[in-house]
Amino acid sequence: MKGDNIPDRHNIARYCRPTHAPGGQIQATAFMLRAGEGSLSVNWLEFLNCLSRDSEIAALRNIYSAKLGVGAHARIGVLNVGEVRNKVLAESPDRRNLEVLHEPQFEDPSHSGIHNLKEDDELIAELILETVRESYPARKLVS
Repeated sequence: MKGDNIPDRHNIARYCRPTHAPGGQIQATAFMLRAGEGSLSVNWLEFLNCLSRDSEIAALRNIYSAKLGVGAHARIGVLNVGEVRNKVLAESPDRRNLEVLHEPQFEDPSHSGIHNLKEDDELIAELILETVRESYPARKLVS
């Protein structure tokens, strides 16, 4: 439901633009708020109700291609909610308590957001980057 906390045991994915993933390597800048953003957009993987990580990534590629211009070198970074929250809480100077909330959109029902971030917060972005578990190409694969 909209506004629900995503459980710590669940996983989220972040679309990382090509400029934030040069050479396929996701950078901390992918986890920084842009001007005017209230939260960092992510997708709740378990909400997709898929049978495997491959099917979750395929579903995300469909969502992204419908609403974004997906660059050839864009990436999807997969993170565990609890790892992100615990790392930032333990290692940020202000003991930042991030919230990861479900924020469904019409065209993207798994859409969610990481809250309690600030613009230009490089340290928090670096801590989040350290929790990336997996990385995949964001563009749909041509068969």
